[in-house]
Amino acid sequence: MPAPTLRERQSEFALMTGKLILKAYEMGYEVTLGDTFRDPRLHGEYGFKVGYGASRSYHKLRLAIDLNLFKDGGFLQGTEAHKPLGEWWESQGGTWGGRFEDGNHYSWGEGK
Repeated sequence: MPAPTLRERQSEFALMTGKLILKAYEMGYEVTLGDTFRDPRLHGEYGFKVGYGASRSYHKLRLAIDLNLFKDGGFLQGTEAHKPLGEWWESQGGTWGGRFEDGNHYSWGEGK
């Protein structure tokens, strides 16, 4: 069986992102969206660094999202606040940025 195409991976990520957001609410968080897509016209093609972020950022492939978490109306800034959700995400096959000092980063297939 051939490896999934980028478009197929993006579609799977979109579905999994919906589940991630629902899981966050089940865990008692509120969520707003941070970075999702980093346009290569501004940030360079995958593999090249222009502006902020990594050269090989999965945001450039539409396979990563940054989530802002809130609990009881307060913004949760630290990586530790994301840990329960990040560990759930990893159990689903995702990569959580808390393993590399980027706690609000959730990606699909990164590092695999």
